[in-house]
Amino acid sequence: MSYKVKLEAFEGPLDLLLHLINRLEIDIYDIPMAELTQQYIEHLQTMRVLQLDELSEYLVLAATLIEIKSKMLLPVHEGEEFDDDMEFDMEDDPRDELVARLIEYRKYKEAAINLKESADERSDYFTRTPGDLSVFGEVIISEMEDSLSVFDLIGAFQKMLDRKRLKAPLTASIMKTERSVGEKMNEIMATLERSSGVCDFHSLFEEGDRSDLVLTFLSLLELMKRRNILVEQHGNFDELTVSFRREGE
Repeated sequence: MSYKVKLEAFEGPLDLLLHLINRLEIDIYDIPMAELTQQYIEHLQTMRVLQLDELSEYLVLAATLIEIKSKMLLPVHEGEEFDDDMEFDMEDDPRDELVARLIEYRKYKEAAINLKESADERSDYFTRTPGDLSVFGEVIISEMEDSLSVFDLIGAFQKMLDRKRLKAPLTASIMKTERSVGEKMNEIMATLERSSGVCDFHSLFEEGDRSDLVLTFLSLLELMKRRNILVEQHGNFDELTVSFRREGE
C-alpha cells in the first residue's frame, strides 16, 4: 500500500535550505557545504520515504549543492601564473550564486510575511453582513505551530526511522494489511486517552512496518490540521511530546 501527500507547508527547496541553515545556526555568508549538503540529502531521503509529490525540484537543488561541494574540494595550486581574467575566476567562491539566491528568497519570504500581517491587521477594520455558512459544511482552521514546523516533524520522523533500522531483526515476515488514515487517527487518540492525554512522539512508532509508520505520521499531521492534538518540544534536543489540544490553545 502506498500513500501520497502534498503539504502546503513545503514551499520549495530553498525554503528547506533556509530551514536547515537556521536550525544549524549557519552563517549564510560562510556556508559549510559538506554539513549542509548531508543534512539536505537526509531530509530528501525521508521525504522520498513519505512519497511526497514534486520532489524533482528538490533533487535539482541537491545536485547543485553536490556540485558546489565538489568545486570547493578541488585543490588550488599556488605559484602558477594566470592572466587577469583567470585570477578573477580563481578568486570566485562557488557558493556566491547560492548565497545570492538564498538572500533574495529570504527577502521575498519576509516581505510576504509582512504583507500577510498587514492584510490581517487591515481585515480588523472591515465587516460584512453575517451569512449562513452551514451550506459549506464545518470550517476547520489550519495553522502551523510557531514552535515547530513540518520540517521539524520530518526531522523527528527521520531519526525514528534510523532507530527502527538499527533495531530491525535479521528476518521479517510479509503481511498485507489495509488500514485507513481515519482508523489510525482513532488509534492515536485512544493511545493518548490511555496515557492521560500525553505521550512521546517516538512511542507512537514502536510497532509496524514502513507503510504503517508512514500512515502514523500522516495521521498525526491530519490530527494537527484538525487541531485535535498538539506536538511540542520544550527545549533544544528534547524529545517531541504529543498531547490533546485544550480549548483556547
